[in-house]
Amino acid sequence: MKKISIILLAAFTITSCNKIEETVTQTVTSAKEKAQQKTNELVQETVNEQLTKLVNAETVTFSSVFPHQNNLVLENEVGKKVAFPNGTPFYVFKYKTNDKDLLLKTLVSQSTTNEAQSNKDFQKVDGASIVEKVTFFEKFLPANTFDLSFLDDIKNDKSIEYYKVKRFPNASTVIYNPKTQMVYQFVEVKK
Repeated sequence: MKKISIILLAAFTITSCNKIEETVTQTVTSAKEKAQQKTNELVQETVNEQLTKLVNAETVTFSSVFPHQNNLVLENEVGKKVAFPNGTPFYVFKYKTNDKDLLLKTLVSQSTTNEAQSNKDFQKVDGASIVEKVTFFEKFLPANTFDLSFLDDIKNDKSIEYYKVKRFPNASTVIYNPKTQMVYQFVEVKK
């Protein structure tokens, strides 16, 4: 009887120790995962804050960059001017227009500071390199600067049209969705 009691006590002790060890392991693992997640969040927050300081984004209107609009009507216009640390501005516009041809003619008719470095017409281009550049550019924008969720659409929708308009110092890339009449325009300012 004494042996059975000792064996039962030993078995109980071993089982208890195993359960305690298992609980401690789970607690430590859970704490490590939470700490790693919090660290990742803090790093991302810090990166976004630093990028926001480096990449100064302000709201702008289409007409402030392209003053001669030729009766062009834009709906739901959103525009951002991003100034990189070297001082070079870059504009990002999102808007709707029901007249793509008037938009392109308006961009081509903008004044230029150097006619030799400018084109007198727009150019329809392949979108692969544009998608690649926009995807690369997205990495450097602070969170919530501009909604670039349209990237999935332009990567998959073959009906999207891409145009280049070069009127020095502005070089515009126009992405036009004929289904929705939505336009995404990126304007590089050359120096």
